[in-house]
Amino acid sequence: MYEHLIAMSLAVLIDFVIGDPPSLPHPVRWIGTGISRLERLFNRGASRKAKGIVMLLSVLTAVFLITALIIWCSYQIHLIFGIVIEGLIISSAIAQRNLKEHSLAVYEPLKSGNLAEARLKLSYIVGRDTNDLDEGEIVRGAVETVAENTSDGVTAPLFWGLIGGAPLAMVYRAINTCDSMVGYKNERFQEFGWASAKMDDLVNWIPSRMTGALMLIGSKPGHGNTREAWQILLRDAKRHPSPNSGWGEAAVAALLGIQLGGVNYYKGIISIRAKMGEPKVPLKKEHILKANTILTKTVMLFLLVLWIGGILVELAITWS
Repeated sequence: MYEHLIAMSLAVLIDFVIGDPPSLPHPVRWIGTGISRLERLFNRGASRKAKGIVMLLSVLTAVFLITALIIWCSYQIHLIFGIVIEGLIISSAIAQRNLKEHSLAVYEPLKSGNLAEARLKLSYIVGRDTNDLDEGEIVRGAVETVAENTSDGVTAPLFWGLIGGAPLAMVYRAINTCDSMVGYKNERFQEFGWASAKMDDLVNWIPSRMTGALMLIGSKPGHGNTREAWQILLRDAKRHPSPNSGWGEAAVAALLGIQLGGVNYYKGIISIRAKMGEPKVPLKKEHILKANTILTKTVMLFLLVLWIGGILVELAITWS
């Protein structure tokens, strides 16, 4: 347990300092390549739901076994070497720096009033149409991305890393990658991606709720009081079409005094999302910076909670 905790702390530090340099090989890219090949192989003909389950289990088994073997060999060499390798692997499963960089890439052109550039940079991180968005809608897209991915991109892999070290952190990332690639409710993936989408909902259930709660514990509401922020979180989180994504978005909306959700277009097709939060202030570019501040505080607090939980588990095992 202590080795996992040290490795996770190291992973957060590595991600904060280095992030994911595009020039370096990355396990998630390898996982994505494997998923793409299996999808082309299996997603055809009859029994696509069963084939999707086989694809998912194949990916998760391969990721777990390869990661577990690397970790086992590393710890056989030396304890410190094992912790460092485990920290490096877990760092590839989290994306705090990457999330900040992409959201700030939207913020920078907004400072100079270059909406065209901001729309382009936003299109790199969201699936919605961005060509006609005004500044407020651009900000909404960036803030929603940071809020939702605080859990998916950082706290959830850390949560599973505490339970099972680097192997489970990478299994979580593989599940999340499967969902992002095939977990769509369209003709091509409706059946084949069913298992990936359901598994992603399952593994994010606890981390997303922990993340939303810790957002409110770690940050002070900019408008209103803490009690009202909790009321908004509990009222609005369940309105999101995803059973998990609403917790981060509702918490950030409550803290910033803004309203998220609303009308989006995907390839020209309208999609109306439930609104979250109260529009006490209009959406402004500075809210992207504030969302990133919430992200940083939440990750640090989440890591602290994991340390406390891990120590208590170890003490309980020792006493028993």
